[in-house]
Amino acid sequence: MPLDGFRILVVDDDPAYARLVATVVVQAGFEQPAVAGTGREALLLARDADLVLLDHKLPDCYGLSLLPALRAIPGQPGVILVTAHGDEALAAGALRAGADDYLIKDPSLPNLLPEVIERARRNRALKEALAAAERDLVHAERLAAIGQLNVALSHNINNPLMAAFAETDMLRRDRSLGPEQRGAVDSIQKALERINEILQRVSTLHHDQTTEYPGGIEMIDLSRRTRPTPVSLGDALVWLADENLGRVVGLLLKHAGFDVERPTNLESLTMRARGASVRVVILLGSDAPGTEPLGGFQPAPGRRYTLVALVQGDGASALAAGADHVVRLPFDPGTFTGELLAKLRG
Repeated sequence: MPLDGFRILVVDDDPAYARLVATVVVQAGFEQPAVAGTGREALLLARDADLVLLDHKLPDCYGLSLLPALRAIPGQPGVILVTAHGDEALAAGALRAGADDYLIKDPSLPNLLPEVIERARRNRALKEALAAAERDLVHAERLAAIGQLNVALSHNINNPLMAAFAETDMLRRDRSLGPEQRGAVDSIQKALERINEILQRVSTLHHDQTTEYPGGIEMIDLSRRTRPTPVSLGDALVWLADENLGRVVGLLLKHAGFDVERPTNLESLTMRARGASVRVVILLGSDAPGTEPLGGFQPAPGRRYTLVALVQGDGASALAAGADHVVRLPFDPGTFTGELLAKLRG
């Protein structure tokens, strides 16, 4: 079944070779790619692509010269430069110019290409997940500001509002008021009730969605109701030195229903992992000789939590050291939490 939604563009002026590459792409599980034979055509089709397999020598330009223009396209498709001759200087220049990877047209390319494309796809998915994590962080900061505003409103408005209610109530009891004056007091009473209703809505506000009012003014939508809080799956401890990776993993776990904590050092991780509410511990593992396979963390015997290691290699060392599950980097954000939940249920 094709990986729907990941669009690939093959740029090569040799129709036979372009067909070969397209066949490899489809056999690897991806959608049928688009094909361009010139740099001009590539720039037009790249606007709808997530990844460009770019031949270096084209009839109207060199692939390397196209990289700045490809990087300027909204959405910035990934680029893998392909050339018929191995050249370290060319490879270095391509990577400096923004290419994601570099391949040589030789007999090994059909075997290497699927892995390289999959790595590029996962890296792109991680970038998108990081962007979502950044938006989530901004959202959290805005909600914190809303919470501070709620406290200020309650403190500064509630007492005078209650005093105004008391005064209008006394006026309504005054039998000497004429019909016109009584109507004015009733109008004031309704206005005060409206203000109180708005304050109550603000006090329970847990979103920052806006709506457009007359004149094009954007305001927080007070009519929108907050969604019910999902049932917590327990605590997840995320110990990752890479801030971007930690934010992405934390966001994915949070959306799955975990309460996420990020210990700052090995000591705090070890102490916090003893808690009865901890269901998952996620850390960076290593397969490199001479390194700690779990970053120095020692999983406790008889633990209740699931220990997950993110590893560049196959994770054999991390598993031997006590990890329950290994996720190879770069991982796929689209399947990360599903695999983890399946592991927890198993």
